[in-house]
Amino acid sequence: MNRSLSAKKRANLLIAAMTLDDKIAMLHGVTAPKKKPANAYDFAPPPVGYVGYVPPNLRLGIPALTLADGRAGVGNKAKDVTLLPAPIAAASSWDPALLHEFGRVLGEEEWGKGTNVALSPSIDVVRVPEWGRTFESYGEDPYFNGVMAAAEIQGIQSQGPIANANMYLTMNQESDRFHEDSVVDERTLQEIYLPPFAAAVRDGRVGTLMCAYVKTNGVYSCENAQILEDFLRKELGFQGWVMSDWGATHSTIDAANNGLDQQMPDDSYFGAALKAAVLANRVSQAKIDEHVRHILVTMFRFGLFDKAPGGNWMSNVRSPQHDEFSRHVAEQGTILLKNAGGLLPLQQGTSIAVIGEAGKNQPKAEGGGSSGVVPPYVVSPWEGIGKRAGSGGAVSYDDGGDPARAAQAASNAHTAIVVVHTDETEGSDRPNLQLPGNQDQLIEAVAKVNRRTLVVLDTGGPVLMPWADRVAGIVEAWYPGQEDGNALAAVLFGDVNPSARLPLTFPRTAAAIPTSRKVQWPGVSGHSMYSERLNVGYRWYDATGTKPLFPFGFGLSYTKFQLSHLSIKRDRFSAEELSNGATASMTISVTNTGARDGAEVVQLYVAHPAVNGEPPHQLGSFGKVWLRRGETKPVNLSVDGRAFSIYDPAGHQWTIEPGAYGILVGTSSRDLPLKATITIQK
Repeated sequence: MNRSLSAKKRANLLIAAMTLDDKIAMLHGVTAPKKKPANAYDFAPPPVGYVGYVPPNLRLGIPALTLADGRAGVGNKAKDVTLLPAPIAAASSWDPALLHEFGRVLGEEEWGKGTNVALSPSIDVVRVPEWGRTFESYGEDPYFNGVMAAAEIQGIQSQGPIANANMYLTMNQESDRFHEDSVVDERTLQEIYLPPFAAAVRDGRVGTLMCAYVKTNGVYSCENAQILEDFLRKELGFQGWVMSDWGATHSTIDAANNGLDQQMPDDSYFGAALKAAVLANRVSQAKIDEHVRHILVTMFRFGLFDKAPGGNWMSNVRSPQHDEFSRHVAEQGTILLKNAGGLLPLQQGTSIAVIGEAGKNQPKAEGGGSSGVVPPYVVSPWEGIGKRAGSGGAVSYDDGGDPARAAQAASNAHTAIVVVHTDETEGSDRPNLQLPGNQDQLIEAVAKVNRRTLVVLDTGGPVLMPWADRVAGIVEAWYPGQEDGNALAAVLFGDVNPSARLPLTFPRTAAAIPTSRKVQWPGVSGHSMYSERLNVGYRWYDATGTKPLFPFGFGLSYTKFQLSHLSIKRDRFSAEELSNGATASMTISVTNTGARDGAEVVQLYVAHPAVNGEPPHQLGSFGKVWLRRGETKPVNLSVDGRAFSIYDPAGHQWTIEPGAYGILVGTSSRDLPLKATITIQK
């Protein structure tokens, strides 16, 4: 308990005082006691509410570990918490500072509920647009996901809880997730799927990682030495601990010897079976000490021995400030995709027909599964629009169950707002990218009678829009949390100028996606072939010359911006310089040429020489700038050596090849008007 000692020294002193039983008790969770414990001081049943629990060791003064779900708020049916928008909505802000605050609010509420390990964030790259957990992620770009992951993790951990980056690794589908084998080459693993976790470790200093259900190249994640030992420990230098997803442990000896520190939620493999393996010399005492050390050092580093969480599961952790922040995130994450004829912002006094079950009766504020939160309230779109419209505007409602009746309601209004949704959840992928039910037909029917039709998408990921050319406006609001209607109304009436941008690509057709073949997703005979390799998301669209419906990085505003004067501070480097930490810096001028104040996201992409075998261009940096109308500001961006690196699977190392690298700057992956070149020499 001497705080002047290092976390490792404190952990080693404690390990020296522990018996084998003490140590093994740290390496698994408990669910409920099967029988009354012999020594009540050494065992406590799990408290109500927490999804994972490691009892305290009262003899040695080791505090309990209390684990709770929560990607958009405290989960596990906790009450008196804030429902935030889905992480994909927060990420659409393209604002790392917002993600940091998102994590801070989440961490504060978790800590206030007695949680000291928060099972968030989910940072996997979206490979399959139908993936049922797309709404939990940040999108399809590994660099972007890494920036957002580090920001949110720092926010969570600033409030007390240890964050948990999940799901490691290649957890890119829910279909057959308990048995699915991701067949993927090492270069693709390193360049696409590992970078978010690398950023979580190196920049976020995350305390725990969760190994996934799936296999990678034939080996279950939680006993896979390549990803747990070679990548995570040796390459990334991860010092925290690895816990299994719930039920993702499949062995005792292989898991213990290949990198799993802790089984969750029970002791089926890491309890009596692990003790027997140690006594039989199948798992060494040194290996057990290593696992315990990973856990204890992290607990000491985060102060769990020196301070207790601020409340318990019954505490009320809500506040007006958190309610307001939930609304702010939803506003900043709402993307304006189409605005023909100046449909938006809406004018005061306009008659409006709100149509669709998600518009009033069943607002779609969140996704399902372990992300689920018990909201204190949900403001429906109809309610929010009606309140904002005030007494001067007539706002009617139709549930959309009968498209003909809905069309009649739309024909009687100046503007028709059709709110449509998807039902996305952990445990199952969407069968396709179509809107479920009769929602496409509903939009067609309404658009036919009212040329001022706006479609609001409450979805967790991309959807097909066969009606896109026949409606005047499209807004992607994602799963917007408890302040759904208030945030939507603020954007539609122009109180907030939309500045969000897509963190993933919206395709035109079901066939025009990177993973359209069954062998890729959901897989054949239990194997999902990552045959698209590096061409994930927008990379595939660019490499194949396929036109998306809405490209990665795209979003509209109620004002206009102009980018100019790309200036690179230095355009020649040696490969050695960049490998040793040098960065390429550049400045872009951004002017608000429109009539309203607003924000633009400046995006920088790097194009490798063709000989490197990379996709046409890849996101290397970005920055968001707020400008008053008529104002010009410089935006400073930089890219480090990793943006110019490729992974050499033969040498198992990153390398920077000499050549001319394109620097492309613009406002989406398909709108890059500013160009320059950086030359790299040996």
